Amino acid sequence: MTTPFMAGIAVAAAAYAGRCGIQAWQAFKARPPTMRRFYEGGFQATMTRREAALILGVRERTPTDKIKEAHRRVMVANHPDAGGSHYLASKINEAKDMLLGQTKGGGSAF
Repeated sequence: MTTPFMAGIAVAAAAYAGRCGIQAWQAFKARPPTMRRFYEGGFQATMTRREAALILGVRERTPTDKIKEAHRRVMVANHPDAGGSHYLASKINEAKDMLLGQTKGGGSAF
C-alpha cells in the first residue's frame, strides 16, 4: 500500500518541480535585455568638451591618437556615404575638432 502512495507523491513532486521550472524559464525570457546605457538627450547649443567626449566615447583628457582612433571608429559607423546621417557626421567631426583644440568657432553646419 505504501509503494503506490510513494509513487504518487514522487509524480506530484516531479510535476510541481516541472511547473516551477517552466515558470522560472518564462520569467527569465520575459526580462528586459541588459543594454549599455548611452547618454540620453539631445545635443547642446554649443558643444562642450564633455559632450564631445561623450560623442566619441572617450575621456576629456584622452591622448590625440586615441581621439583620432575613436573618431575613425564612430565615423565608420555613421558616415553619410554608408547610410549615416549628415547631421551626426558633422557633430562627430565637431567633437573631434573640439577635443583636438581645432575649433573654428562656427560649430556644426546644421
